[in-house]
Amino acid sequence: MIPEKVKKILKKQHYEIVGNHSAVQICRWTKKSLRDEGVCYKEQFYGIKAHLCCQMSPAVMWCPNKCQHCWRAIELTIGDKLKGGDSPKEIIDGGIEAQRKLIIGFKGNEKVNLEKFKEAQEPMQFAISLSGEPTLYEKIGDLISELRRRGKTSFLVTNGLYPEKLKELSEKKQLPTQLYVSVNTPNKELYKKFHRSSKKDAWEKLNETLEFLPRIRGKTRTVFRMNLVLDLNMIEPEKYAELIKKANPMFVEIKGFMSVGFARQRLAYERMPLHKDIVEFSKKLVEELNKIGEDYQILDEKIESRVLVLGKDKRELKIKGNQI
Repeated sequence: MIPEKVKKILKKQHYEIVGNHSAVQICRWTKKSLRDEGVCYKEQFYGIKAHLCCQMSPAVMWCPNKCQHCWRAIELTIGDKLKGGDSPKEIIDGGIEAQRKLIIGFKGNEKVNLEKFKEAQEPMQFAISLSGEPTLYEKIGDLISELRRRGKTSFLVTNGLYPEKLKELSEKKQLPTQLYVSVNTPNKELYKKFHRSSKKDAWEKLNETLEFLPRIRGKTRTVFRMNLVLDLNMIEPEKYAELIKKANPMFVEIKGFMSVGFARQRLAYERMPLHKDIVEFSKKLVEELNKIGEDYQILDEKIESRVLVLGKDKRELKIKGNQI
C-alpha cells in the first residue's frame, strides 16, 4: 500500500514500517527515559511510562489534511481513504516487534538503565498518532479493544473530521484510554489556510466532533489539543475559549510548534514559540474561559517540551488503573 519512494523517506526518518499501512518511530523521550535523562510530558502529566510507550500510526501516510505544521511529507500523502488493511493483532504484534528492533542498539549503551530496557521489550502504552489520521483505519476500534484486552493503555489523536467514527467507537465501547482532538485554529477562515483539507466541510465536521465530546466524558478521558505557531494561530483566545466550552474536555493541552521533519520546509525555526510565549497565551486563554464560566486553570507545565495542560481538577490528571 505504501509506495517504495515513500518507504525510503520514512526509513530515512527512522520509521519502522509495520505491515501495509502502519509504522512505529521511537520518541526522543523514550530514548531519554531509557538513559534516565528525563521523561516526556505525558508521563509527567498523566503517569504513563515513557520507556513503555510505543509511538505509532495505523495510517501513516493517509490523511485528509495537509497541515502547515505537520512533520509528515504531506506532498506525498496517499489520500484520505484506507480500505481493508491489516488486522489489529498484526499491527500490535508488528508494532511491538518494530519497537524492539528500533531500541536494540540501546542494550550495549553503558548509560542505559537495563531494567527499563528489559521492560521496554513489552510496551504498555500505545500513542496512536505519529503521522496520518488514525481513524481512517477501519478497524481502529478493534485495535483499541485488543490493546485493552492486553492490559495496555491507548492515546488516540484525531483531527476530529470523522465524528461518525468516534460515535461508532462510543457505541461499541471501543473508546481509547485518552482521546485527543487537535484544534489549531479559532475560526473557519484560518482553518482553511492552516490545514488545507480535502474535505470541503472540514470546519463543520470538527465542530460536530467538539459538540459530541461532552457525551463521552466519563467513558474516556478527553483532551482538546492545541499546537501553536508564532504569527499564525496564536490569536483570538476568546474564540478558542468558546470552542473549549463547546467540547467541555477534561484537559486542554497547549503546545508549541516544533520545526522538525518536513515542517521545516514550510515553517522556519523562528516560528517556534518559546515556553514563555505558550505561558502568556495560556494565561489569556484561562482568563477568557473564566469569563464565560469555565473554571479551567493551569495544572502543570513542562518547559523542555514547551507545553502546558489546563483542567478543572489536578487530581484527575493521573490515569488510574480502571481507566485502561
